[in-house]
Amino acid sequence: GIARDRAVHELARDEARQTSRLVFQSLYSVMRKGWSKQEISEVVERLNSTLPDTKIRIFRGEAVARQFGEMEGDRASIRGDSALGQAMDSGQDAMLLPDKASIRYLYPVRAEKECLSCHTQSRIGAVHGVIDITHSIGSLKLSFGYVINTIVGYTLLVIGLVFLALYFKLRQLVVVPITSLAGVMRQVTDDMNLDHRVSGVRWIVELRLLAEYFNHLLATVREYNMRLEELSMHDPLTGLYNRRKFEEFLKYEIIRAGRHELHFAVIMVDLDNFKYINDTFGHVVGDLVLKELGAMLGDGLRRGDLLTRVGGDEFAIVLPETTAASGLQVANKLHQTLSDREFELPVGKIRTTASFSMVSFPEDGKTEDEIYAAMDVVLYKAKTHGKNQVMTAEPGEDRSMMAIFRQGDILRSALREGRIEAFLQPIVNVRTGDVMAFEVLVRIRDGGVFIPAGEFIDVAEELGMAQELDREVFRKGLAHYAKIAATHPQAKFFFNLFPRSFNNIEWVRGIPELVQSFGVPCEKIVLEITEREALPNLTQVRAVIEELRA
Repeated sequence: GIARDRAVHELARDEARQTSRLVFQSLYSVMRKGWSKQEISEVVERLNSTLPDTKIRIFRGEAVARQFGEMEGDRASIRGDSALGQAMDSGQDAMLLPDKASIRYLYPVRAEKECLSCHTQSRIGAVHGVIDITHSIGSLKLSFGYVINTIVGYTLLVIGLVFLALYFKLRQLVVVPITSLAGVMRQVTDDMNLDHRVSGVRWIVELRLLAEYFNHLLATVREYNMRLEELSMHDPLTGLYNRRKFEEFLKYEIIRAGRHELHFAVIMVDLDNFKYINDTFGHVVGDLVLKELGAMLGDGLRRGDLLTRVGGDEFAIVLPETTAASGLQVANKLHQTLSDREFELPVGKIRTTASFSMVSFPEDGKTEDEIYAAMDVVLYKAKTHGKNQVMTAEPGEDRSMMAIFRQGDILRSALREGRIEAFLQPIVNVRTGDVMAFEVLVRIRDGGVFIPAGEFIDVAEELGMAQELDREVFRKGLAHYAKIAATHPQAKFFFNLFPRSFNNIEWVRGIPELVQSFGVPCEKIVLEITEREALPNLTQVRAVIEELRA
């Protein structure tokens, strides 16, 4: 290309200039020895033979020719070559390009002071001659191309080696640590083992920090998981196992005892009048009582016994490999210890009592449901027979109560799952046949079957679920009004309330707002309650009725 040709010409010019100076120095050393023109010509011929790609000619200037004589053919050559004549006249060197394959350099030789010792007829600065050098640039092009190709080749080789070294270095410093980090992430994801750690990341600060932060994250998540696991099994107030752990251990103990034909006992402890302690001394003192009670119960048990807090003021104890008689002894001992105990609290010394129930496997139940039912029945007996005592299951008397509690579980599940339904029974005027009102009846939906109220009303009353049942039926009944009002605009809705619901004055006072929220006029609602149910709180009931009528 153009750049290469320019570089070649510059290189040829420099080489020609250097060659001219070399020739001049050679001739000058010869001339100082007093050599003749013939000897000088032989020196030039030897130079031409030594440099085959270079042609050297010597032309004498006018001052030298006048004193020492002309070289043969010089005059004709100078006259016929304008460039040579101009260099001879001006004393300026010249670079010529006769053709694409050669370069010609004219180098004028000027007289210096030293020269005047021989050239007596000359003066300083006079042109004594011209050295004419014609240099072939073909070899220069070849050598220059070879040099360029060599440089490019070695450069590419060096770049390739550098990139190869960088690749392996980056692989060692970046790829391997990132792959290690990804591998640890995959292991943590696959087997959920938070003990894995990233190691071997040292050289790159950012990757080392990333590995350190990731390891710290794993350690933090592991710590939080351990805390969550601890909280999932322990009661945060007392530090005892919670209801979940009790259920797991009870299930395990039923399987173990059944397989090896062993006995075990379960003791339930329910603090008496704990609400009074909270209301009188505050919840902080109540929490201290629970902690002290938990510690006291734990001190009276064996190492292998399981003590849990299963509710607000309820504790459950599992006694493995314990007969009913031994379980009763433990319950009596704990009851007596509590009776003799005074809790020293910030408000002073406090005594408290608790109701204890004890059931055993397999006498009182062989399955979880049977054990739970027996526990509820016996504890219910202890609470309703004066509290502060130890009760055990009595097969003949408690079977009916267990049935009640099983029905209570059914009712509780229905309330929780939204399977309470309100049925409307029309009240008809016998003379006209017109529907005057609807009585709202409660049913439990069990698949495609609806269980009538007679099978669970008493259970709801007995187990304290009456108010919750009334609220659900009230909402479900009001939801039917919009559809009924379109065909029977004059009809009223009759609701039968449990006594306990009507005695909840705050809820009864909220009935008008609840009715209006369903778009039902208050005058369309009739609340039914018998005089027998109203008698205990007749004055209060009368006042509430007047409020509702207003």
